[in-house]
Amino acid sequence: MLACLLAVCAPAACAKVGTEPVPGQPPHHVEGGFRNTNPAFERPSGAARFAFIWKRAWAKARTIEVPREANDGAALRANGSEPTVTWIGHATVLLQLDGVNLLTDPHWGPRASPVSFAGPKRLQAPGLAFEDLPPIHVVLLSHDHFDHLDLGTVKRLAAERDPVFVVPLGLKRWLEGEGITRVVELDWWQELEYHGLRIVCTPAQHFSQRSPWDSNTRLWASWVVAGAARRVYFSGDTGYFDGFREIGERLGPFDLVAVQIGAYMPPAIMRFVHLTPEQAVAAFQDLRGRTLLGIHWGTFDLADEPLDEPPARMLAEAARRAVPLERAWILKLGETRRW
Repeated sequence: MLACLLAVCAPAACAKVGTEPVPGQPPHHVEGGFRNTNPAFERPSGAARFAFIWKRAWAKARTIEVPREANDGAALRANGSEPTVTWIGHATVLLQLDGVNLLTDPHWGPRASPVSFAGPKRLQAPGLAFEDLPPIHVVLLSHDHFDHLDLGTVKRLAAERDPVFVVPLGLKRWLEGEGITRVVELDWWQELEYHGLRIVCTPAQHFSQRSPWDSNTRLWASWVVAGAARRVYFSGDTGYFDGFREIGERLGPFDLVAVQIGAYMPPAIMRFVHLTPEQAVAAFQDLRGRTLLGIHWGTFDLADEPLDEPPARMLAEAARRAVPLERAWILKLGETRRW
């Protein structure tokens, strides 16, 4: 347990990533890796991170009952044209658009952890069994954290479904090292055309790390997928920043905005790298969204807020900002809706 804590809390300096932009490169590129460009951005000190994770390591285990809708995948496998979204859990969403099936940050694993014996346990079974998935054509990865990139899941997808993995800079080499070779790597604002879909890598305010030695050596991102008539935005993990407005101006409006609403307490740790539910609604409006979908809650116990709090706060803020109730979605696990 102590070794795991030390690995997570090790100072970012171990990665030897620079702080100044590289001449001739986009401003988020630094020597050896990447940075956030918001001048106000701060990462908590190593001591603060250690105190937070140490406290959580010894905290009493919590549980939550998240509503579930039975889904055997039959309708998803039969669907060839309707735009649908299915919440599988945490940041894992199945998107169907123009005949293409996409998965975001797929995680079917039992823990969000580098080891099998410690770390946040999965609190809910996935909303759709892996075996019941339709054909998966594209996997979108937002960043390398263990609750978003589960190695066992991506290896199984590669072996059994053979999708294209679309990833931010730096993750291609890492995936190839794990034997996954069908990978397309993009920088912010770069894009890929896939069977009529426009897939754009867009900015996020976060960080990357899977060990004490690789902090910020791989990029983090959000994603936009634009079809013939509909567009969707997926946030991955991000703090609130001006990038939402820029993405909305350049690529919006969006028919669906799937945005992180959980893991925001305490603010001293989370405020620059995760959204509060209120900020999620603000981001949705910055992005010029039509329908808001709250994700990244209720599956892993990652932070200090009550596990059932994020949806209630998101819906309350949506009402306060005059977002119609039918356009603010909290899905049941396994629930599919047309968008």
